Amino acid sequence: MSDEDAGQIQWGEGDPRVVFAMNLVLSSIFATVVIYGLSYLDLVAFTFVNVASAALVLTAITYVVTK
Repeated sequence: MSDEDAGQIQWGEGDPRVVFAMNLVLSSIFATVVIYGLSYLDLVAFTFVNVASAALVLTAITYVVTK
């Protein structure tokens, strides 16, 4: 590392397994909040299937957008 790079942060891709796991966890949390909000408005039922489906869709969208 040279003196020119001393104050700069170097970003890496990271371990893809960790990135995918974080994506899955955060998407699941967000999906739970969204489905809960929609169930509060009586638009959808708050079920495991709805939360899991929303989480998978969010995970897939995030994966496609970040690649």
